[in-house]
Amino acid sequence: MKKGRSTTDKDHLVRTGISHAGFLMLFLLNMTATAFTMISSRTEGMIMLYGNSLPLSAFTGVFSSLANMLLIFMVVFYDRPGLILSIVIIAIQTPSLVINILTRHNLTSIPGLFNGIFTIIAIILIYKGNKKIKQYKEREIENLTEKQMFSQKLFEQTATALVNAIDAKDTYSHGHSLRVAEYSKKIAEMMGKSDEECYKIYYAALLHDVGKIGIDERIINKKGRLTDEEYEVIKQHPDVGNQILSSINEYPYLSIGAHYHHERYDGKGYPDKLKGEDIPEIARIISVADAYDAMSSHRSYRDAIPQQLVREEIIKGAGSQFDPQIASIMQHLIDMDTEYHMKERTSIKELAGKNELRCRLYRSDVSDGILITECTTKIHLKVTPEKHYYEDVSAPAMILFDSLDERVHDDEKMMADLNYFEYCEIFFDGRTNIKGARKTQTETSRNEVKNYVKDSQGSTEYDIEAVRYRDHALISIDDGDNTVKVTIALPDSSRFAYIGLTGEKCLISDVAITKSETPVDKDHIGRIAEEISYIKGPQGDVPNVQIDNYRTDATVGIPVTKSLTLTFHTMSLPTARLIWHCPFIDIFHSADRKVNGQDYREYALVRLDGENWNEEGNFANRLIVNHTDDFNGWEAWKKGNKEGFDCTVRIDRKGDRISVMTENFGVSLKNTVTVTDGEKDIYVSITGDQVAITNVRVG
Repeated sequence: MKKGRSTTDKDHLVRTGISHAGFLMLFLLNMTATAFTMISSRTEGMIMLYGNSLPLSAFTGVFSSLANMLLIFMVVFYDRPGLILSIVIIAIQTPSLVINILTRHNLTSIPGLFNGIFTIIAIILIYKGNKKIKQYKEREIENLTEKQMFSQKLFEQTATALVNAIDAKDTYSHGHSLRVAEYSKKIAEMMGKSDEECYKIYYAALLHDVGKIGIDERIINKKGRLTDEEYEVIKQHPDVGNQILSSINEYPYLSIGAHYHHERYDGKGYPDKLKGEDIPEIARIISVADAYDAMSSHRSYRDAIPQQLVREEIIKGAGSQFDPQIASIMQHLIDMDTEYHMKERTSIKELAGKNELRCRLYRSDVSDGILITECTTKIHLKVTPEKHYYEDVSAPAMILFDSLDERVHDDEKMMADLNYFEYCEIFFDGRTNIKGARKTQTETSRNEVKNYVKDSQGSTEYDIEAVRYRDHALISIDDGDNTVKVTIALPDSSRFAYIGLTGEKCLISDVAITKSETPVDKDHIGRIAEEISYIKGPQGDVPNVQIDNYRTDATVGIPVTKSLTLTFHTMSLPTARLIWHCPFIDIFHSADRKVNGQDYREYALVRLDGENWNEEGNFANRLIVNHTDDFNGWEAWKKGNKEGFDCTVRIDRKGDRISVMTENFGVSLKNTVTVTDGEKDIYVSITGDQVAITNVRVG
């Protein structure tokens, strides 16, 4: 869709048009006055004025002065172009005056000649004076701009120093304020805020915890949960922050974030127990960003909570702890963060903050998970046998697994809490140890050209390529002499797959990871086991679909003309574990009736758990969600989806307004979208996340 001119561009065009029109008007008036000057100087006519006869030639000076005054106006208002045109006009008139004086001996032209000379001198002096004034103003503006930039830089440096002081005091929240500021700015940008508004929100968020300066360090850095008395002390930091920042009169918005970021949308927060939109918008934005970072970061009493569980907590808190609109934006930011960048980062991501992995005992050290997708991941590394065990064979290996926190676990409780699932172990020589995978197959080939030579320490360099397509993964390991290819049949297409580097009696170092941007096709990995399907049940008016992950598939588009009813059977896949692992209703347009097809435009995406996101951001959506007496909590909701149920969705269309209505397990929702782009061919499709859709009927 082409964008029109911005308001600023239009204003500039209007000002330019007015400027050109004014310049032309002065020129035409000058020409008119000059013409009247010539006519009056040559006529012998008389005019009656207040009963007296007055010769028309007496007005020659008036018209001449008016013409010269208009030339001066052109220089004053239009600077250099006015000066050039004025000189040209006078230069054209001067020869005729000189000829009249020298050849015709017409002495009446002498005043006009001197008038023209004096006018040229005057307009040159005016032009030079204007130029000096303009230069002076430009210098003043430059000085003012430099002062403003210096003031802004000083403010930013002071704010950063203050935040560093806060972070230095709080051992367990290092970088917290900066991350909250970044997340708050992202939310503000998604809300359509201007650059200036985003700037204010960023710095209000950066300083939201400044009140912790006034809190005892022993309480802030206490290991373990706080007592009720200690918590009451911590609850004072919003008031302390407000007192510190409210004295900065030049930046009144700073104190808002510090004062109100712990207020709750339902009025149960602190310090003032504000409710709903009575809480300033800046604080409502910071509240969501602050809670997200608090959950996704390490604390003294717990590890970071996995991002998907954080997202679920934000859904649960929408309308109670958080502004539901801002919570929805935060959920969308999480959905877009496919590589999980929005979290507390370690210094070297490849090895969980360490420069190397020292594996004396097998699996005594394991790297953080390296995600395998349909785009090939390439890993280069060096393996050195441990000197103490140099006579023994070192055994570098990798673990193929899935976990909510992208890490390998062996504690049973942690494994259960984080949905840990291990597919297999793969040694670099091709040996495999199957855990949860259905099957593995290994092929080894000798390289014609040797790529690497071992150094004096016996180190070996490896090039690893890993890729996945649906329920199969392929890992290739090249040590220079041989290439080992391991194909793994995964138990499903829904779980993620991560590689954890490890080994025995070896040192792993010099790790470098790159990823291709082009996905492989379905024939890239040879299938070694049949595909797992959950859609072999009855088929209705459109083909059944199995959606293994977030919107990886969808039904064909069904035209929305007036009113229709969709009925279908839905069942969350065995791997589903979160609230939004359920069907979504997509209202859209595309030329080929396919989701993400040609000329695709999404008007509304309504999830049966009550979420809504308008991808385009320029269509009027209104979502109403109610929990009826049948709603028994989100755990019951997830259980019902897991067991499977028959769902009915009613869709009504009146012109450009389309309503979607359904109720399941006590979650009643109605979403109304107004199509504002004039498109008439609107379609509905069923998609979702980790769900099987069968027996779709259109009535």
